[in-house]
Amino acid sequence: MSVNLSLDEFKKLARDYNVIPVYKEILSDIDTPLSVFQKIYSPERFSFLFESVEQGNNIGRYSFIGSSLPVYIKTKGRFAEFYNNGQILCKNTSDPIDELKNHLKNFKPAKFENLPPFWGGFVGYVAYDVVHFYEPIPDSKPDILKLPDIFFFLSDEVIAFDNINKTIKIIVSAVLEKEDDTEEKYNETIRRINQIEEKLCREIRLSRIPVIDIKDVKISQWKSNFKKEEFLKAVEKCKFYIKEGDIIQVVISQRFHKKLKTDPINVYRSVRSINPSPYLFYLDFRDIKLIGSSPEILVSVKNGKILTKPIAGTRPRGKTPEEDEKLALELLRDEKERAEHLMLVDLARNDVGKVAKSGTVKVDRFMYIENYSHVMHIVSDVSGILREEMHPLDVLKSVFPVGTVSGAPKVRAMQIIEELEPEKRGPYAGAVGYVSFDGNIDTAIAIRTAIVRKDDIYIQAGAGIVADSIPEKEYEETVNKAKAMMKAVEMAENAQ
Repeated sequence: MSVNLSLDEFKKLARDYNVIPVYKEILSDIDTPLSVFQKIYSPERFSFLFESVEQGNNIGRYSFIGSSLPVYIKTKGRFAEFYNNGQILCKNTSDPIDELKNHLKNFKPAKFENLPPFWGGFVGYVAYDVVHFYEPIPDSKPDILKLPDIFFFLSDEVIAFDNINKTIKIIVSAVLEKEDDTEEKYNETIRRINQIEEKLCREIRLSRIPVIDIKDVKISQWKSNFKKEEFLKAVEKCKFYIKEGDIIQVVISQRFHKKLKTDPINVYRSVRSINPSPYLFYLDFRDIKLIGSSPEILVSVKNGKILTKPIAGTRPRGKTPEEDEKLALELLRDEKERAEHLMLVDLARNDVGKVAKSGTVKVDRFMYIENYSHVMHIVSDVSGILREEMHPLDVLKSVFPVGTVSGAPKVRAMQIIEELEPEKRGPYAGAVGYVSFDGNIDTAIAIRTAIVRKDDIYIQAGAGIVADSIPEKEYEETVNKAKAMMKAVEMAENAQ
């Protein structure tokens, strides 16, 4: 099949738009999203892989793969850096998310109905620590990871893998400058599409990863940033604040660290096998990698509709459908779980209400069960319609961070996190995802996520502290949550 646009059609669109997606569609019956990623991967380029497994065993329709030369925006504290074609622009910033938003305003994309939800734009993460810009939270803890607060790179080459129709769309977005010759830009775009198609014909060699049942993770190999006795004291302090009426709940976390003895992509391969989730991601910023299997959307905005899905309340999956049903009913009847979930739904409604049109905020589905590979959760869907004067990234600022990784009331909970956790969180509990050229966003909460920096790997996990929390059990909850990702690391390190 030829590309979707002729030269004449491209020239006509170039009169009104400065981003024009050109694509070619081919069959994908001999490839997987992972093999496609490996074929286009280059260590000199930034790259990403997004996959999805819904309801525990249903593969999401689209997987997105991309690789591009470094054109990026990153911020650290009040310092922002823009890199484009060898040129670096540095400036001070008072609002890091607005730096990305203002850059996106330069794009005027042409739109086509048959394109997938993401066909080009910015891919990256927002660290938890940007909360210091938007809420009265002290900024006092050491920054051990020393990673950017915001790091997004431009992806003008996207491979959309349609898991239903078994097709691949190779999409290259022509980003036009005023001085560009449109015919030359069109021909260059076609050349890039053809080069990607040629890469897909490569043969690749992957390490074999044996599927092993790791019943007991070697936790002694990992070092925590939180001594156990200090963590237990922190839980007691949280309970004191709850008793005093400062908060209802707060999430306290600890971070584990070790040296990584395998290629980071092997960790992703293990994660997607052990713990498939709605948001599977591998982001490669060259020296930094984010590998995750998040069950929880942070927020999405698609064609003006805002969606966030509070998750609270957990049970293990049953061994049979009948046992699943029994556990689901038990979970839905648990008054403590229901109360915690309702608190998070109210928080989500309030956050969405700040940026939505009056009267449009609603709970589309309330307290239903979603099954994942190993656990089930209580979930609700909260939606609204974005106000005309608002940008989708304003929605991200409004809901960030969600109550499931901070607590309630949110601002006081974050102040207590700052007081009690020993270090800055970095990407943990922040956002990972994309902002498309047309303004749509889709972000996951960065939980069940590993951060790789050179040959160091970090895994962080938290527990929600409430009035009747038992400190020892909350400590064990953080360890057990981290163990799922630790198992993937251990399995990956057995790669042959």
